[in-house]
Amino acid sequence: MISRIDLRGDALPEGPALRDLLPRADFDVQAALEKVRPICEAVHHRGDAALIDFAERFDGVRLESVRVPAEALTDALAALDPAVRAALEESIRRARLVHREQRRTTHTTQVVPGGSVTEKWVPVERVGLYAPGGRSVYPSSVIMNVVPAQEAGVPSIALASPAQADFGGLPHPTILAACALLGVDEVYAAGGATAVAMFAYGTESCAPANMVTGPGNIWVAAAKRFFTGRIGIDAEAGPTEIAILADDTADPVHVAADLISQAEHDPLAAAVLVTDSIELADAVEKELAPQVAATKHVDDRIVPALGGKQSAIVLIDGVEEGLRVVDAYGAEHLEIQTADAAAVADRVKNAGAIFIGPWAPVSLGDYAAGSNHVLPTGGCACHSSGLSVQSFLRGIHIVDYTRDALAEVAHHVVTLAEAEDLPAHGAAVKARFGWKVPTSK
Repeated sequence: MISRIDLRGDALPEGPALRDLLPRADFDVQAALEKVRPICEAVHHRGDAALIDFAERFDGVRLESVRVPAEALTDALAALDPAVRAALEESIRRARLVHREQRRTTHTTQVVPGGSVTEKWVPVERVGLYAPGGRSVYPSSVIMNVVPAQEAGVPSIALASPAQADFGGLPHPTILAACALLGVDEVYAAGGATAVAMFAYGTESCAPANMVTGPGNIWVAAAKRFFTGRIGIDAEAGPTEIAILADDTADPVHVAADLISQAEHDPLAAAVLVTDSIELADAVEKELAPQVAATKHVDDRIVPALGGKQSAIVLIDGVEEGLRVVDAYGAEHLEIQTADAAAVADRVKNAGAIFIGPWAPVSLGDYAAGSNHVLPTGGCACHSSGLSVQSFLRGIHIVDYTRDALAEVAHHVVTLAEAEDLPAHGAAVKARFGWKVPTSK
């Protein structure tokens, strides 16, 4: 059901050579880019009419309006299962606790007497958030996008999720209920690349956004790439990933269950176990079959995900080598199930989020840990972070110098300007002192 990669015995290669040995899904955003280009251009030129046509083409429903009416949000919340509502409310509460601590404050550095630099943090003015609605419904993604944007102080928040034929062209009612709980009343029935294009260009019913965030399929990733430079994006999200670094102290029942939990997302989802214990590897393989047989989404998601080139059990000589492997892999979700797991986790350099020990499964982070589950994929954790309050803030430097403070450093400014063959830069300083540069005291 899942392949093995044996990296024991020989010295592990460095850098890209090690990354090339590890499993990864094929995810060609560049190829998809050419397919989304005409979709984006149609939205640009035809606005809401294009969105309505694409909803009929891709989602099988003819919309009267792309904007979701306010009463649909109210009705969805009123009809929500009380247990689901309680779970969403607790997820929101915990996410707010964590994200509120991420707020940035204005800070002034006194560089010299009379010369200071202040860094102030300003939220983007308007964001378009995306909640997928393909194989599954993701109210949790509504929470993970909305909460950090709200805690950052973004004044205008809109959300899009695909139209659902089963619900009269509205997004899934649980998505709408989550929006109502969070106080988001600007919601659109638009999916995939069309939603990103709607936010990037604006249409008759939707004002353009400064930034688009949220997970999605390859078409969402391609549209984000298409609009990079016009709008800000969080990341080009690829298929979800779990990597588990485990030794012989790990419970194979837990490990198998956690691998399956990510595999059920998508046939391209990656499930990777890195272990120095052949006994654990054998036990996990044995455990996979009955657990898979007892769950849903077996043939269309889990089996192709576990059996795909992106999933494997990677055998290594020890935890030290395992740390090198998981750092090279840069997993979206990394579980550490080893002896002294907290100390091992502290040494990890590259991961979207780290889950320590047997009682912190990735599922907890997906819903109710308080952490954010919009995380870098495809090895991007080597250079990028997950979604946070910081994602929606811009740092602006404010430079305030007196005459004396400028005079003290003027000769250095002129010298560097001349070294870069930019004499007008130096002249802008000289002009303030009658074209005679003060010497330092």
